[in-house]
Amino acid sequence: IHRRTDFDLSRHEESSGKSMKYFDDQTNEKFTPFVIETSSGASRSFMAFLVAAYDEESAPTAEGGEEMRTVLHFHLRLAPIKAAILPLVNRDGMDEIAHTMTTDLQKYFRVFYDDSGAVGRRYRRQDEIGTPFCFTIDSQTLHDQSVTVRERDSMNQERIAISAARNYLMDKLGS
Repeated sequence: IHRRTDFDLSRHEESSGKSMKYFDDQTNEKFTPFVIETSSGASRSFMAFLVAAYDEESAPTAEGGEEMRTVLHFHLRLAPIKAAILPLVNRDGMDEIAHTMTTDLQKYFRVFYDDSGAVGRRYRRQDEIGTPFCFTIDSQTLHDQSVTVRERDSMNQERIAISAARNYLMDKLGS
C-alpha cells in the first residue's frame, strides 16, 4: 500500500491544465484529494496460498522411524495436480494398468504418472508439490482390479476398484 498524498493528482493537474480539485460542500473548501494506491494481484494471492499451505511435519517411515515431511496442504480445488498414478514396479503389467488409468483420468483431472524410485519417495515428492491423492497399482491390482488410494493430509490408505477412481476423485474434489 502506497500513500501517494496529492502528488499524482497535482502532477496531472499541472500537465493537463485541468483542475483535479474537489469541492467539499460542507466546508466550502477546494482541495486536491490524497491517493492511496493498493496493490493486490495474482502474485501476492499466490504467495499467500503457498505460505498458508506449506508445512514441515514429522511422519512415520516404512522402517518404523520418523522423518520430516515437507508438504503443501493446498485446498483440494487449488492443488495443481489432483492425483498421481504410481505403479509399484514396472513389470507384470502394473505399468500398463497405470498408464491406462492415467489416460482415463486425464480426461477429467490433471494427473501425474510417476514410476521412478521407491514408492515412499514418490509419495514424498507428491506431498511436496501438494498432490492430494496417490493411486498405487500393486500385485493385488492384478488379482482384483483394485488400487490403493493414499490421501496426502492424513496419509490414510484404502482400497478401491480402478473403475471407481473417477467417481472417488469427483466426490472428494466436489466436482
